[in-house]
Amino acid sequence: MTAESTVASPGHQWAPEGAVPVLAPRGPAAGRRGTPGRGVRRPRRTSPAPLWLVDGGAALLGALALPTQHRHPLVVALLTLGVMALNRRAALYDTSAVPGALDELPAVCGRIAVAWAVVVALSPLRSLPVTALVVAVAAHCAVAWAGRAAVHGLRRRALRLRPRPALVVGPLATTRLVSAALLRQPDCGVRPVGLVADHPEVVGGAHEGPELPVLTTVLEARRAVVQNGVRTVLVVGAATRVENAAMLRALAGHGCVLWELDADPPSYGIGGNRRGAGHLAGFSRRLLRPEGGRRFGGPGKRTLDVALSGALLVLAGPVLLVCALVLRVLDGPGVVFRQERIGKDGRPFTMLKLRTHRPASAHEAATRWSVANDQDMSRFCHFLRRTSLDELLQLWNVFRGDMSLVGPRPERPYFVAKFSQAHPGYPERHRMRTGITGLAQIHGLRGDTSIEDRCRYDNAYIDNWSLWQDICILLRTAAQFVRPTGS
Repeated sequence: MTAESTVASPGHQWAPEGAVPVLAPRGPAAGRRGTPGRGVRRPRRTSPAPLWLVDGGAALLGALALPTQHRHPLVVALLTLGVMALNRRAALYDTSAVPGALDELPAVCGRIAVAWAVVVALSPLRSLPVTALVVAVAAHCAVAWAGRAAVHGLRRRALRLRPRPALVVGPLATTRLVSAALLRQPDCGVRPVGLVADHPEVVGGAHEGPELPVLTTVLEARRAVVQNGVRTVLVVGAATRVENAAMLRALAGHGCVLWELDADPPSYGIGGNRRGAGHLAGFSRRLLRPEGGRRFGGPGKRTLDVALSGALLVLAGPVLLVCALVLRVLDGPGVVFRQERIGKDGRPFTMLKLRTHRPASAHEAATRWSVANDQDMSRFCHFLRRTSLDELLQLWNVFRGDMSLVGPRPERPYFVAKFSQAHPGYPERHRMRTGITGLAQIHGLRGDTSIEDRCRYDNAYIDNWSLWQDICILLRTAAQFVRPTGS
């Protein structure tokens, strides 16, 4: 059984060219067909350049408000770079939404104040009078806020004149309700052009709302994106993200920004501040970052993996050598166990362990779930499994890049196919490199434990990944390293 037959890759392929267009052609690109490299118009992105210019100009004017003897080019450069870095970190250059004039005032002014504090601490401005510093910071804040408000106002006016085309994804009845509400509010800047139904069998029948095309396949949705220049996708319905994961990945990969809309009445008493939240025509919304449009981990995670696995291989080398010699003496040759496992994006790799059990056949090795309590194992092999010393060879897999130190545990192709059929979220675990330890493992989910619980913890880890979370999991794993957990 190949990896391709067990795990669906998050990537997507373009369908054949012969499909019938879904929506009425618009513009000179209408009716074109082709592959992603030819004849396909991707949604046009709104450039953040005007906001960069505003922030750079505000930093310059803030520096000019200083006394003449304190105006240094270095001050302007540090202020500009510092403010831009902080604003980028806070997603203040995100052009997928247009905030109100006062909405981002605290965030903008707070980051300008932080940038000035750093510049003052690192430059000759330490001798600057407090009054002059306050005037310069106030001028900087006022110009930045006024400039950004003007940019947002122009964009808001442009959206009123030419609203963004959007697809609405979710249960058909709900998407029609949301679309009708958006069309009644033209000032919201979004114009639905198609509905993506997650249950195509319910298409048809009497309904309220606009007569919009109902799209039921990934191909139809992509053609709607190309023909209408769609860059905004509105996702409604509590179960939509799971049921339409492939659809949302494809749309995100085609350049669309995904927003989740809450079309249900609010649950009073249950609240919270979610980053990226806001409203659209009265519907609560937040930015979605599906796995297809987001890189999990990145260079920071890989750097941590290489540095720690390399150091641990050196430190654990003598321990591995002693264990291998003892296994050779007690159980004969063949102390290294090699087994095919499924890694990131469904790709197979060979995982290494110290051999603690000799399968009777290749079929048993591929399909037997656990041998932790096998009576045929020697006491030393049981010891290796209880202490997880048999897993140390996987540090080489981490160093090579097959695995990560932290991530969902890799499984054999047979069980990946089995669990993927039984648990809808199981294939989503393969969005990230598999790991030696993970969030599920530090919560006791090892060996013969609930696959559903493991799947939930693994996907929660990926959805909320951060480098600090990896460090915390590694520290908790080190504290549990000698506990008798089995594997």
